[in-house]
Amino acid sequence: MSKITTPPKTPLAIRGTQDIFGAQAEAFAFVVETFERVRRLYRFRRVEMPVFERTEVFARSIGETTDIVSKEMYTFTDRGDESLTLRPEFTAGICRAYLTNGWQQHAPLKVATHGPVFRYERPQKGRYRQFHQIDA
Repeated sequence: MSKITTPPKTPLAIRGTQDIFGAQAEAFAFVVETFERVRRLYRFRRVEMPVFERTEVFARSIGETTDIVSKEMYTFTDRGDESLTLRPEFTAGICRAYLTNGWQQHAPLKVATHGPVFRYERPQKGRYRQFHQIDA
């Protein structure tokens, strides 16, 4: 007697995320390339920030009682029992890096970055849980 098996379901994108392809991907690349050109023109230094930080970095800078901290952050506990958060914005991480890496010696410092940020919001037209932010 043979077993009837159902084919596995194809995984869907997570709610609040999007796949970008074709003309939309080209438009996205154009915006990022334009940002990079302007950043270099005005001599902003490129900085790459971690996608996640200790939760306290955001709680201290944004404020522990704000909606972003209390309701909208993707926070998890790692295997070392440390609370970590996917970045909901860039400013807190840049401030942390400025203080911990001695970037004061380069002051005044103009920095710019771009990349994905994450907020647990109710997805709706034009609002996503993962989106790309440009920051200068």
